[in-house]
Amino acid sequence: MSGWWERNIAEPGKGPLLLCLVAFLVTFLVTRTIVRLIRAGRGPFRNISTGGLHVHHVVPGTLLLISGGMLAVGTPTHAPWRQVAGVVVGVGAALVLDEFALILHLEDVYWEQAGRASVNAVLLAAGIMGCVLLGFSPLGVDDLRDQELAFRTFLVVDIVVGMLLVAVALLKGKYGMALLGIFLIPLAAIGSIRLARPNSPWDHWFYGRSPGKAARAAQREAMAPPLVVRIRTKAENLLAGAPSPK
Repeated sequence: MSGWWERNIAEPGKGPLLLCLVAFLVTFLVTRTIVRLIRAGRGPFRNISTGGLHVHHVVPGTLLLISGGMLAVGTPTHAPWRQVAGVVVGVGAALVLDEFALILHLEDVYWEQAGRASVNAVLLAAGIMGCVLLGFSPLGVDDLRDQELAFRTFLVVDIVVGMLLVAVALLKGKYGMALLGIFLIPLAAIGSIRLARPNSPWDHWFYGRSPGKAARAAQREAMAPPLVVRIRTKAENLLAGAPSPK
């Protein structure tokens, strides 16, 4: 294990990425816990407002992302600056992506069905960081034999293609297949070629001029098995909280 860690994490310099991923996940979990307590009216936490303006946590998240980026490119590469930058970027990215739906819709849909896009974005980002962290990249690894270099290069290309398929599946609203597709590329491929879900970005961008596709997509959504819908809804409610009734 120590040999694997040295060759694939320490030697390529992935320590800051590991700290970034840990900070990202911890911040997301803490943030979701706090906002759910605020929503339930429990604990000492309250929404931050100034002059009647609700300050969303995407604001400090953006500031932290910028600060982390400046630390990463404007400070010496030796410890502890890269590690500090990784933590700051991880915290900032979690705060921003937790309100990804607000950025996407340009309105506060945090507790609405559309707000589920934020949780999906967080899970996808965490999955991508995990793949990059654990991926057998040839960059930064010394004394690679030709066979090992070819194998590692193939894996990197495979991951890049997989991420492109995951991105298309995400745009089509196939969040579950996109998430699982990070680890099982065939699922990402299936999600990328199937009809987009109604009200997904892909639907808005491409189905406006194709009424037939839009109708088929709506029909397929309505025909989803009730058990699948219930499981998906319970999983989403567990992670994101139940949407507010209209």
